[in-house]
Amino acid sequence: MRHARHLKLLFWILLGAVVAPPLAALDVDRAREIYGPCAACHGPFGAGGKKGEYPRIAGQSAKYMEQQLKAFQSQLRINLPMYPYTKERELPDEDMKLVAAYLAQIELPTRPPVFKDSDDALTRLLAMEKIMIVPRAEGDIDKGRAVYQQKCAACHGKKAQGRGMFPMLVGQYTTYLKKQIDAYLKADRPHDEDSAASGTLYTLQGGDIQDVLAYLTTLQEVGP
Repeated sequence: MRHARHLKLLFWILLGAVVAPPLAALDVDRAREIYGPCAACHGPFGAGGKKGEYPRIAGQSAKYMEQQLKAFQSQLRINLPMYPYTKERELPDEDMKLVAAYLAQIELPTRPPVFKDSDDALTRLLAMEKIMIVPRAEGDIDKGRAVYQQKCAACHGKKAQGRGMFPMLVGQYTTYLKKQIDAYLKADRPHDEDSAASGTLYTLQGGDIQDVLAYLTTLQEVGP
């Protein structure tokens, strides 16, 4: 029992350690309570699964996350594991907005901080635990850059940080992105306002998608 309490305490410390100051305007305690069940899959920081089985949601646009939660709730986007958690009685609109805003404020750095001699072991551990770097994907980066800037940047932003209702792509797991692209191409998930067979992804040729994925992994601000 004592061990469980210690783990719970560490969990909340870790959550608090990655939240940016603007979150102070939100009901943090309530947001953490709502997010609690989500952490089992998406992790305490919203970093997702290390193999990309669960997406990174930390730092994602609040508008986009709320949109997707609504899509899960209505089953416009079919995801059986998500459906029970997004039912209105489990996640009413107010809670949905709050948890989306909470996650949008979480920052996952891509480089270790500079520690002070006075920093203890726990401080160092917490700082290192929240670092997230997506491994470099194979592909032609120069070609991927050209394709991305021509085909994708208008919606997702020049640096893939997302824009409005369009999600952030940088810092997302390559395997997860590939899985979602496959779902779009099979019309299992709507990609844009065009019909399923005429969306942006259908205009890409040959290895363009893999090259774009490779390019996206270079946009992280990874330091030495």
